[in-house]
Formats: sequence, C-alpha cells, structure tokens
Amino acid sequence: MTDLRHLAQPGAEIALRATPRAARNQIRLEDGLLRVYVTAAPEKGKANDSIRKLLAKSLGVAKTRLVLVRGEASREKMFRLD
Repeated sequence: MTDLRHLAQPGAEIALRATPRAARNQIRLEDGLLRVYVTAAPEKGKANDSIRKLLAKSLGVAKTRLVLVRGEASREKMFRLD
C-alpha cells in the first residue's frame, strides 16, 4: 500500500486517475500522477466508494473526511480532505 500520509492536510485536494474493474485494489504514483485501481465496477457509485475507502486508508484518515469534488462519472477525480 502506498503511504500518502504526507498529503493528509485539512482542505487538501487530491487529484487522481481511477481504473475500475482492475485485478486488485492498489494505489500507485506514476509520473507524478496518482493512479487508483479498484476491483469494483463503475455502477451505482460502487467504484467511487471503493476509491474513497482505499484512499482514506492510504492517507490514514476516516473515509467520511474525503469528499468527491469532481469526477463522479469520470476517470479523472478530485477529492477534498475535510
């Protein structure tokens, strides 16, 4: 698991690229871009929920503190840490 605790600042916005239906759940930093892979399908918010849970674990915060600001139906997403 990628440790992202250094990004866990109140009000921080975290941009990422999501890949649903991946082989496994993981977070990788590739060329300065945060990529999140989840096994969940992009149906009825399941992939977004999985991304939020995985990102929160990596940041060391509660998943309720992460708010999806942009990209609900897109691969490019922006989360804000409240």
